[in-house]
Amino acid sequence: MKFVDGVYQWVGQWIEERLERPVSGYEPFTPSDPITLRRNLQPGDVLLIEGNQKVSVAIKYLTQSTWSHAAIYVGDALGVSTSGGEPNTLIEVNLGEGAVAAPISKYENFNTRICRPKGLSTQDRQKPGGLCDCAARA
Repeated sequence: MKFVDGVYQWVGQWIEERLERPVSGYEPFTPSDPITLRRNLQPGDVLLIEGNQKVSVAIKYLTQSTWSHAAIYVGDALGVSTSGGEPNTLIEVNLGEGAVAAPISKYENFNTRICRPKGLSTQDRQKPGGLCDCAARA
């Protein structure tokens, strides 16, 4: 049984590596400006991203959408910075990694769109854990 599990794991990793490869020739129609994104994003906003990986093409085809990836903007709530000193202000879920923090600059060469939740109060956006409290009340 351990051999079969090892084979499944190897096949899964092989597929994951292939799906995460960038698609050749991807060029964003209008790349995002990280400074403008930072200025306009508010905690609780969802950032939609048009990815450039092979898995992104499959997601866009299956969902009939322009967008293949999403991240939630949490602002300075994480208090974590990248090695370059830029704060990680997004939470996203990646294939093979799970939920991770990321800086806005990660998506500066991608088409993006901001989606702002309706009915989320400024008070809920500002308090620690406010986003979680709102989800629990819904």
